[in-house]
Amino acid sequence: MENNDLSSRKTDHIQLAFEAQSKGLDDRFYYEPMLHAHPVSGAIPPLQLAGKVLKAPLWISSMTGGAQLAGNINRNLALACKNFGLGMGLGSCRSLLESNDYFHDFAVRKFMGDQPLFANLGIAQVEELLALNQFEKIRDMVRRLEADGLIIHVNPLQEWLQPEGDRIVNPPIHTITQFLEMADFPVMVKEVGQGFGPASLQALAQLPLEAIEFGASGGTNFSMLENLRRDDFFREQFGPVANIGHNANEMVSWAAELCTAPANSVKTRAFIVSGGIKNFLDGYYHVQRLPWKSLYAQASAFLKHAMRSEDELMEFTENQIRGLELAYTFLTVKK
Repeated sequence: MENNDLSSRKTDHIQLAFEAQSKGLDDRFYYEPMLHAHPVSGAIPPLQLAGKVLKAPLWISSMTGGAQLAGNINRNLALACKNFGLGMGLGSCRSLLESNDYFHDFAVRKFMGDQPLFANLGIAQVEELLALNQFEKIRDMVRRLEADGLIIHVNPLQEWLQPEGDRIVNPPIHTITQFLEMADFPVMVKEVGQGFGPASLQALAQLPLEAIEFGASGGTNFSMLENLRRDDFFREQFGPVANIGHNANEMVSWAAELCTAPANSVKTRAFIVSGGIKNFLDGYYHVQRLPWKSLYAQASAFLKHAMRSEDELMEFTENQIRGLELAYTFLTVKK
């Protein structure tokens, strides 16, 4: 039987050899095959976020909630977090401020175990509630979800292009600073597809946030999505606005400069690199370039598999972890 298996494998090699021609090297890494055996469990250094342990530097970025199938999707994602020691952010929880109609779509703590879970609101809603002296609504929502904290997503271009979009009255940095003075739970801030320029990133990094998630250009462009919902005349006039933003690569460079500057004033506890992360090699590359506690995040990749089945999502997540184990064992990033 072993001889038959060997013969079959060699035949496969011959048949596939012509298809397996190199099409270009990934030149971001040094590959060191001589220094380690194949990875075993524990090859990835654990890290803490919101006082809880993550077994890998991988965050499941905010997904939609309150729509058909959302409850099952969030349940599957929460189970993946529990099984593999990850954390996740919920989609916008705005609907929960006024009604519990969709609460079951978001109530996933029972599936997650003790992994980090963050609720999510837009900057426009946070600004409005603070203006109305209704901070307690936010605290109550976080408590009811048994979440570890809140993500505030900052999305002025998306809101501007959205037909039903809200208008942001104050600079978001002012609203977030005010919010942090009241919050007794961890807070993250993220963009949703345009990223942050260097001045915005610096201003955020000086605040005592649990994390800044980049939400860089390269993934789903929600500003473009909202513009496509407009009439043809508006869409043509404002289409170029959706292409404004910053990619993850340049944002990592700016964040690294902030962290290594002589007068370092970075107070945020972690950076989460997201936006255009296609695979675990992209994630590993960015995380290793940052001299600070850092993770990478994906949204659409997890969403795609979570929509199909729990089993497919678990296989996808396991492969991400196994890929990271290989990367931590055999690869170092070229400086």
